[in-house]
Amino acid sequence: MPGPDSITSQQLFRLIGLPDCPVIIDVRDDDDFAADPRVIPTATRRDYTRVADWARDLAGHAVIVTCQRGLKLSQGVAAWLRHEGIAAESLDGGHEDWLAQNGPLVRDSALPRRDSLGRTLWVTRARPKIDRIACPWLIRRFVDRNAIFLFVAQSEVMSVADRFGATPFDIDGAFWSHRGERCTFDTMLEEFGLNSDVLERLAVVVRGADTDRLDLAPQSAGLLAASLGFSRMYKDDVAQLEASLSLYDAFYRWCRDAVGEAHNWVGHQGKAAK
Repeated sequence: MPGPDSITSQQLFRLIGLPDCPVIIDVRDDDDFAADPRVIPTATRRDYTRVADWARDLAGHAVIVTCQRGLKLSQGVAAWLRHEGIAAESLDGGHEDWLAQNGPLVRDSALPRRDSLGRTLWVTRARPKIDRIACPWLIRRFVDRNAIFLFVAQSEVMSVADRFGATPFDIDGAFWSHRGERCTFDTMLEEFGLNSDVLERLAVVVRGADTDRLDLAPQSAGLLAASLGFSRMYKDDVAQLEASLSLYDAFYRWCRDAVGEAHNWVGHQGKAAK
C-alpha cells in the first residue's frame, strides 16, 4: 500500500508522455545505476547527498523521486524537497517495481552530451514538417523535457553542430536520421530503447506521413495535412514547434487511449427511415 507521499508505477505510467508530467529525479547510487543504466523517461540523475544544493532548482515544479527500491534515498530526498516547499512524491517500489511493471525506460548512454545547464542541444534543417517536429516532441516528452532545438539552413546543419556542440538530426550523414524505409522518429525509438506498443503505433503514423506512404495508417494523411497547415501558419520554426507539440500530444493520447473509439453520433439527416 503506497504511503500518502508516494505514487505507484501504474499512476506514473499514466503521466509519462504528457505535457504536464512532473519532473522525475533518479537518485539511485552509482552501483545500482551501473547495474541498469537506464532511466524512467525524462528522468535526470541527481546526487542525493547534495540535495540541499540543488533542491531549490526545482521550485515551482511537482517532482517524483525514484531510487532502487523506493526506500530511504527517494523518501529522504522527497521529504527534503517538501521541506523546501516543493510538491514531491517518491515512487513506490522504485526502479525495481518500474521494471516489474514493464514501464518504458531510456538508455542513458544514448543521450547526447548535455550543456552546462543540463540540457541536450539538437540542430536540424529549417522549415520542419513531420520528422523534425515528431522527433523534438519525442525528446521533450520522453527523453529531455528541457531540450533545445536549433533550425538552420540545410547547408549549415553540420557546421552549426560542430561549432555549437549540438547533435544533428534528420539530415543525410547524421547518426540520428532515416535508416532504410524507417524515418528518424523510428531511429530515436530504437536508439533510446523506448520499447512501447503505444509509441510504435504512433511511429507507423509518423512514418507514413513523413515518407509519403499514406497507406501505412489511415491517420497518416491527417497528420500530413495538419503538419502542412502548421508550416503555413508560422514563419518562425521555433514558434511552429511549440504550437505543433499539442498535435503530437493528441495523436499520442489517441494511440494510448482511443484507438478503439469511434465517433458514432448521427445527425437527423443521417438517420435511417423507419
